[in-house]
Amino acid sequence: MPTLRIATFNIRNINDRYEERRPLLLEAFAAIDPDIIGLQEVTFAEHDQDDLLAQALPARTYRSLRAESPKFRGFGNAILCAVGEVQTDEVLLLGPSRTVQRTMVVLPGQKTVWFVNTHLHHKPLEPEVRSAQVSALLRWMSEAPIADATIITGDFNMPSHEPGYALMEAASFRSSYRMVHGREPAVTWPSGIQATTMDTEGEPNCLDYIWLSGSVTATSARVAANEPAANDPTLYPSDHFALVVEVVVG
Repeated sequence: MPTLRIATFNIRNINDRYEERRPLLLEAFAAIDPDIIGLQEVTFAEHDQDDLLAQALPARTYRSLRAESPKFRGFGNAILCAVGEVQTDEVLLLGPSRTVQRTMVVLPGQKTVWFVNTHLHHKPLEPEVRSAQVSALLRWMSEAPIADATIITGDFNMPSHEPGYALMEAASFRSSYRMVHGREPAVTWPSGIQATTMDTEGEPNCLDYIWLSGSVTATSARVAANEPAANDPTLYPSDHFALVVEVVVG
């Protein structure tokens, strides 16, 4: 049965002392060494951050699938996939600046996986917007061709007590970190980075998830990219931590 290392990581585009944290970001990605990863807040124009990260692991060949923001051109989310055969690349708009993207990956043994990546509305006091986006995502996936497994990654911008979290569970999706540890991580945002451009809207919490459905099981789950620079405790790879999960499909 195929075993995959899956990750989700909001890399904070080129804000928050990017030139200083870029080496940390590349080191963090190389240490994660994902088979498939969902990236959020990626800058494409000029910097091509998805390609930059892929180059941190030259022994791998990643295919980059981009979902550009309809409002902010040259900016959006991306999937990097280094395994199987990518058969589809589709994007659904979730609002003027938000998207969800999905790709069907055929793994060895002809196991099929929908890999989905998203970044939901960010205002802490507007959970109803996130719930509507979750509902749209779930409708989209319910209409998709059947696969052996579905993996949904992303910065959901919602703690586990929000209605959107319950909607995911009601649709038979299981949070992989919670499957392994019996709880969500205490914090995936903020990392502790200090910068003039840093996001201060909201309380520290778990906002990032890897959801599983179908014939797939999480065997391990961890928080990654969560160490500051050796010589600067205020500098991190991003303002979010990454989540990394080992899964078995089938």
